[in-house]
Amino acid sequence: MSAIISKLKCGVSTNTPPSLENNPIIQYFEVGKECCTAGPGLVWRVHDAYRKSDGKECSVFVFDKRIAEKLFKPKRKETMLERIRYCVIQLEKMRNPRMLQIIHSLEEGTHTIAFASESVLASLHNILSWHESNPVLTGGQAPVMPHPMSLGPPSSHHQLQQAPPQRPPFAREYYFIDIELRYGLLQIIEALHFLHYTARQVHRNVCPQVIIVTKRGTWKLFGLEFVEDIISSDPIEMIAVPPWSIKVAKLCQPNLDFLAPEVQTNGQCNILSDMFSLGLVICAVFNSGKPLLQANNNPMLYMKQIEYLDQQVNAVLPRVPCGLQEAVQRLLSRDPHPRPSTQLLPLIKYFNEPAIQAMQFLDVITMKDPQQKINFYLVALMDALPYIPKKLRWQHVWPALQLEVRTAEVLYAVMQPIVWLTNEATPDEFSQYVLPTLKNLMSSPKSTQALVTILENLHVIIKKCQRDEAQTDAMPLLFAALDNNTNQIQTASLIAILNVIDHINDDALHNIVLGKVKIMLEKNQCDVKIISLILGFYEKVLTRLERNHVLELVIPTLLLMRLSDPDIINRVVKLYKSILMERKFGLTTNVMATKMIPSLAPQTVNPALNADQFTNLMEILYDMLDNIDHNQRYKLKMDGLTLPSPERHRPLRHQMSTDNMNAPPFNIPNLRVEQRKTSSAEDMARKNSVSTGIGQWFFGSSNSTNNDNNFLRVGSAFPNRRLSDNTLMTPKIRIAPSCASSPGGTPGGNSGLPTRRHSSIGPQERRGSAVNLSPPTGGSMPNTSSSVPFLLTSSMQSIRSRRPSACITGSQGSGILQQLSSGMYQLFSGRT
Repeated sequence: MSAIISKLKCGVSTNTPPSLENNPIIQYFEVGKECCTAGPGLVWRVHDAYRKSDGKECSVFVFDKRIAEKLFKPKRKETMLERIRYCVIQLEKMRNPRMLQIIHSLEEGTHTIAFASESVLASLHNILSWHESNPVLTGGQAPVMPHPMSLGPPSSHHQLQQAPPQRPPFAREYYFIDIELRYGLLQIIEALHFLHYTARQVHRNVCPQVIIVTKRGTWKLFGLEFVEDIISSDPIEMIAVPPWSIKVAKLCQPNLDFLAPEVQTNGQCNILSDMFSLGLVICAVFNSGKPLLQANNNPMLYMKQIEYLDQQVNAVLPRVPCGLQEAVQRLLSRDPHPRPSTQLLPLIKYFNEPAIQAMQFLDVITMKDPQQKINFYLVALMDALPYIPKKLRWQHVWPALQLEVRTAEVLYAVMQPIVWLTNEATPDEFSQYVLPTLKNLMSSPKSTQALVTILENLHVIIKKCQRDEAQTDAMPLLFAALDNNTNQIQTASLIAILNVIDHINDDALHNIVLGKVKIMLEKNQCDVKIISLILGFYEKVLTRLERNHVLELVIPTLLLMRLSDPDIINRVVKLYKSILMERKFGLTTNVMATKMIPSLAPQTVNPALNADQFTNLMEILYDMLDNIDHNQRYKLKMDGLTLPSPERHRPLRHQMSTDNMNAPPFNIPNLRVEQRKTSSAEDMARKNSVSTGIGQWFFGSSNSTNNDNNFLRVGSAFPNRRLSDNTLMTPKIRIAPSCASSPGGTPGGNSGLPTRRHSSIGPQERRGSAVNLSPPTGGSMPNTSSSVPFLLTSSMQSIRSRRPSACITGSQGSGILQQLSSGMYQLFSGRT
């Protein structure tokens, strides 16, 4: 805005019309240079200006009364002036968005009549005049359009041949794009619709001279000097009007080149007469600015050209977009009845596009209630923006958004398209359009929803800002939001920090953000979302922190967290692990032992943890304990003390698992086991029934003939153990014949075998150990069971090496058998 004002001030000092010095309008507006002309006969001179009260950019229209004095007889001078005044007064009363908007009513000086309007770029006539004098030619042929639309910039592959520079005054170089033409024509149709059905008037002078193109790119209808009121209830009913005459000054009559034929032939008109004029305007737009009828203010020439109108239309029709060709043919029908009205014409497919509908709504946005605005900004406009060309985004959409930023109740909704435009803007576009508005916005009060929207999209804004602008304008807003007590704003501020953390310098991070984050957590210890965002913040900035920041801010903040959610526990564990792995933090064992481990240990029994989370938790605890162990061992070693290794005290690492214990070998000399029997309770009960036979066999009974039923059964002294552990079955144990006559072999004798006790017998019992056992008939050694591993490791060689005296011949076997029988009798009878 300041640049615009400075430019206008420069223009005012050198280009202010001398005639305006006596016009009161200069009290309210700073008037600059003349930019275009408009109105019937282009009698209005339009100047760039701005309003002194608020700096609003606008345009000042000036009519020089001396024009009327030169062209008219004194008795007709007042008639002309009355028409000029009537036009402005009517526009001011209508205040329709499709008509030129008047922001300051008529002011009259000695020689001038002036009023102020919305900011104007040019009249359509000024733009078409430039294109008519600069046609795009290919090889010297007739004008060829480089694009399906007209008045667009020529393509690079076209050979340009410009006509001699004999342009009309104030011809304006401006290129329309396709959607701009569609929208502009639709606006004029809607303006005529308002005039026909609401104001109940026929315009009678629809032509490029009275169509104003604003700086926003919108087309506005102007020039109501020749309107006729519709008296009948039927707007189609004809109204008597004077035909164009050479006896009347052309400034007092409609433009003959755009006049409907029924006016000139029958002296009648209706609303469809304006539609014929509109058809001629459309053809001029798509014909490089050249009108189909060029009567040169000669009624006779006009009538001749009307007779060949159909051929002229067919010649220009290929340049008209396909979706508009049928409508143009009907609009230019010499018979008024086939012409479509303003009710039907907007319904054709050519005008039915979301981008056009969105821009239409923006034109009347000030007339809508807040809820309608919110719905439009959040849904319709966001859907349409990708289809609106960049030119119109800044020319048409952005000015409307700038106005809505001042409305607090819809600001949060307006911020959505603003952020979208910011993201799509080039650096120059951002600096020129968006940044000045955002600077004012960030320093002004905002609603909670608006502030949340800005914070959540702050990274988009900062990405477009220069570094200094980000630090001076955006960061203060973020730091202030961290102190806000509203939960929504706190959450949004943490999201913003995560998004812009790379743009926050280390000083601000260490001295401002860390402290504010800790305070925020103290206020929201039970808010899982805030805790999760704070953890994410620490994960991102951990490598940028120093030891004192971690010890004084990060770890105390982590200790404040109520660890219940499995995901949060897992993230805290990983964060602790990162701190432990970073040597520069120098985490002390005192902190681990007194702070970190006590906070994590209760979570080892948290039923919500899955296997991976539990494993991570236990690993960090073990890592901390390892650190403590190594540190304390070193200290104690320095003090002259030693401690055993802690490895054997870790049950979770299976140091004391029974699966990993190795039992010492238990060897029975000359023992052979042919087959292992089942150790189930049922088998044991069945085998107990033959215990008598076993006893008889051991005592040498003559009735024992089946040696396969000989078993050694050892009862458990510990009744609580499993049956398979308490019962040792060694089937088919036989005495080697060579040991039967061993000296001292009498059962119960004191000489011979040494006394031993079984490993499963209590310490109070001692029994004679049976040694030198072998099958009585020299049978083969049976396979042993895996449940008795020590039997598998027994070796006859090792037995003989320990008891060489026991290896005797078969003649001594009877003494050994008697001694063994006596011991077995005592075993099974329970004697000691």
